[in-house]
Amino acid sequence: MSKRTRVLIAGGGIGGLALAQALHRDGLDVVVHERDAALRTRDQGYRIHINPDGNAALRACLPPEVFDLVRDTSGRNTELVAAYTHRMAQVMAQTFPDPGPDFLTHVDRETFRQSLFHGLDDIVRFGRSVAGYTITESGRVRVEFAEGGTDEGDILVGADGVGSAVRKQLLPHAEPRDLGLRCIYGRMPITEVTEPLIPADFDRGFCWVGDEHGCGAGFAPQRFRTRPEGRGDYLMTTLVATIERLGIPDERLFALTPEELWRLTIGASADWDASVRELFAHADPETFCPITIRVGDRIEPWRSGPVTVLGDAVHAISPTGGIGATTALQDAATLAAQLAAAGRGGKPLAEAVADYESVMLPRGFGNVEMSVAMAAQLFGQAV
Repeated sequence: MSKRTRVLIAGGGIGGLALAQALHRDGLDVVVHERDAALRTRDQGYRIHINPDGNAALRACLPPEVFDLVRDTSGRNTELVAAYTHRMAQVMAQTFPDPGPDFLTHVDRETFRQSLFHGLDDIVRFGRSVAGYTITESGRVRVEFAEGGTDEGDILVGADGVGSAVRKQLLPHAEPRDLGLRCIYGRMPITEVTEPLIPADFDRGFCWVGDEHGCGAGFAPQRFRTRPEGRGDYLMTTLVATIERLGIPDERLFALTPEELWRLTIGASADWDASVRELFAHADPETFCPITIRVGDRIEPWRSGPVTVLGDAVHAISPTGGIGATTALQDAATLAAQLAAAGRGGKPLAEAVADYESVMLPRGFGNVEMSVAMAAQLFGQAV
């Protein structure tokens, strides 16, 4: 692969930006096409977990100064994962040793994305939604944008999330499956008033509270090592419930205002322990948003070519596994290493893509199945 070879990345999320960082560092010609009009045009979500594999992938992808920025703006490390009944009786607890200051256990999604963007101002093109692609007679890839216009490169990487337009064309049979669970994210700002409300264990890591009727809630603190401008410490609050438990059709659920979603979480936990109800009651009503939990079912390998996919674009993972971001980062690290090897003349581009996919597929779908098993365990039913 010559230095003139061009890599197109559809999507400027976690996996796409990590891949761009690695390829740019290694001297490849790379461009990211991102549908958002700017880096901060919408809320990017809240706290996400990064495990040891994710840390290793970040170090493999990022230049030292970018890794330092990610680490320094991550959350203070926490050590506990625990589960409780809705009456706050503990049913499980696992404590992990402190991994040290150079290791990060969780990040704020918006801050993380901003850090991953560092140094990529000339690489990321905003306001460009990849709607489809064409393989040219010469074997290159031409992408078409929903806004109009095209771009052309030697390889296209679909990193455009669970609704990936690239996957829909490359693998039309691989549509993600709805698990029948809906998640409502929110956050409670940590202030002098709210800090005393946080149960001690909830401040030590991720804590899950669940009832016997298809409803659960996850809580975890985000206390920044170095607080970014415009961001404050908060407790992530998530309500996860089956469609039946919520009793609201999707067309109504996704039309609710943030404040209405906040009230819905309060109502769903009305008979829970008062300490949990207080957390929802003191959360910021304007921070609530719903998502559908979808997962990718295992698919057979396909004939590799100049188009490939990574992260949720191919193997969407339920957040119940806490491994979605790590898996996307692993994909980025594996693909970057293969493309760098091809760039050094070590192997043809097509072989590099095939070798990436041979690792990405079993790893990704293994993690999907783990996350689905965890969802079944949390809700006491097959999902």
